Amino acid sequence: MSEERESAGEAKVRSEGSSRKLCPKVILEGTRLTLKTEIAFALNEHPRFVGPRKYRYHSPLISAEWCALTNVPWGRGLINFAPEEEALALETYRTWARLFELQRYYSWIIDRFHISTRAYQQREHGVDYDFRWLEERLAALGFHLVFCTRRPETFARARQARLEVSGNPPQYDDLQRFVVEQATLRTLVAQSILLKLELDVSDEDVPGAAERVVDWLTETDGLYAE
Repeated sequence: MSEERESAGEAKVRSEGSSRKLCPKVILEGTRLTLKTEIAFALNEHPRFVGPRKYRYHSPLISAEWCALTNVPWGRGLINFAPEEEALALETYRTWARLFELQRYYSWIIDRFHISTRAYQQREHGVDYDFRWLEERLAALGFHLVFCTRRPETFARARQARLEVSGNPPQYDDLQRFVVEQATLRTLVAQSILLKLELDVSDEDVPGAAERVVDWLTETDGLYAE
């Protein structure tokens, strides 16, 4: 019996050692109404992204859009920080980078990050932050960049759907602003050193979009740590 138990244990170790651990790292960028958050949640349920799950647990999903710098709803955060909050915002980015490095063998999904910060700060304050240092650290960890876009004529339809659930409807009044921001983001994404994918979500197909992201990650070996 002891020999049988040892044999079974050895087989288990061999099986676990031969499998590759899923730890994809994805940044979803894009203007509002491009289904970034919905895709993030879909990825966190996708069996090829996180593996088979028999129950739900905490999602490794963060966002620079969190309004964590002010104690008011829809306040300021890493994207829309005020000039006097620059040091705080950049320290937060450095902290995130270090955290990713310390936990490199885990999956991370980021719903808007430094590209959105660059776009906002250029537009509102005329400052272009050089995040090359951040991208070099992200690239070394295997982060992939997904740029979510939609055709300009589809923003109105997307707004109607969003107004049914939004707690801050006025932010969707000016659709042209999103079209302009999308063009700015496309330029900034093109400058990124990260592996990148432009994902058109005009068809509103969130499961299909998640499937395309996972297919791309599979092709680029982005599901596993190097």
